[in-house]
Amino acid sequence: MALVPYDEHILSGLKKFHNSSATYTFSNHTIQIKQDWKELGVAAVVWDAAVVLCMYLEAGGVDLQGRSVVELGAGTGLVGIVAALLGANVTVTDRELAVEFLKSNVQDNLPKELEHKMSVKALNWGSGLEHFSHFDVILGADIIYLEETFQDLLKTIIHLSTEHTVILLSCRLRYQRDHNFLDMMRKHFTVDQVHYDKNVDVYIYKAQKAQREEF
Repeated sequence: MALVPYDEHILSGLKKFHNSSATYTFSNHTIQIKQDWKELGVAAVVWDAAVVLCMYLEAGGVDLQGRSVVELGAGTGLVGIVAALLGANVTVTDRELAVEFLKSNVQDNLPKELEHKMSVKALNWGSGLEHFSHFDVILGADIIYLEETFQDLLKTIIHLSTEHTVILLSCRLRYQRDHNFLDMMRKHFTVDQVHYDKNVDVYIYKAQKAQREEF
């Protein structure tokens, strides 16, 4: 649920996804992310949208110090790890089948002194939401791709947010349906493009619940 599948002929040219690990440096920390395309597919590799979102967070795109953050469809956990390094209290989530893999990357890369600032939980969009409260910041990297998940994803974002919550969605807009999800978001949130990385064709959108008029 976290990330977008590519056509096989495209995948054949993207050998980096078949590497067993990928290394990044954020917030003065070296982060070595395990990848497992063979067993877990799209949920177990680092996509460009995640890297671009990490760069945006590191550059101060939103203040994370002491904020409560949830990452949806966390996949390898890179974005959540970077958010924790930047001072946030982070909950990273994905489907049950990806949780153990996600936990292993978090445990391998989070400094001991920050372990209390990060938790890993299973979350299937649209269900079990009563176990989750509101967050200050909601993060998602390449989670807009399966049209059949759009209603549940929107329901989840609405449940997890208040009018003060900042939502950051990093994505590559591949199809009209991706734009359609942003239109769905605009019925409940203000949605603005805040960043575009032309090198990898990745957009970041910032959303917040629309303020209700007082009568």
